[in-house]
Amino acid sequence: MTEETGWTDNRLETLKTLWDEGLSISQIGQRLNVTRNAVAGKAHRLGLPKRQSPISSSATSVKAKPKKTEEITSELPLRLALRKISWSRSKCVWPTGDPKTTDFSFCSEPIEPGKPYCYEHCVLAYTNTRESN
Repeated sequence: MTEETGWTDNRLETLKTLWDEGLSISQIGQRLNVTRNAVAGKAHRLGLPKRQSPISSSATSVKAKPKKTEEITSELPLRLALRKISWSRSKCVWPTGDPKTTDFSFCSEPIEPGKPYCYEHCVLAYTNTRESN
C-alpha cells in the first residue's frame, strides 16, 4: 500500500470519519489505500483521540464490569476459585477437595526435593510394584 495522491482534504475528512466510527488503523489504511503507519502518523499529527490497545482495553473492560464477574462466578466458580489459589513450586500440589467446587485446593506442605508433593503424598503417589505383593 502506498500513498497515491497525498492527504487531500477529502481523504482527511474520510480519515476523521472512519476514526470516529472506531475502525482500526489497519482498516482505515486499507480503505484509504495507505499504510497503517501513514494513518497512525496522520492521526497523531491531526490530534485525533488516542486508541486503546485491544489487549489493555479487554483487560480493563473486565475490571470495569463487576456485574459480569459476579455472573461468571455463579457460572464458572472453579475458574475463579483456581485464580485465587496460591501455589508455589516449593509447596505440595496434591489436590484436595472436589475440583468441581470452590472448596478445591492444594495440600501446600513443603515438597520433597525433586518431587511435586510432600512426603505423605509422595508415599501415596509413587508406589513400587514389588511393595504391593
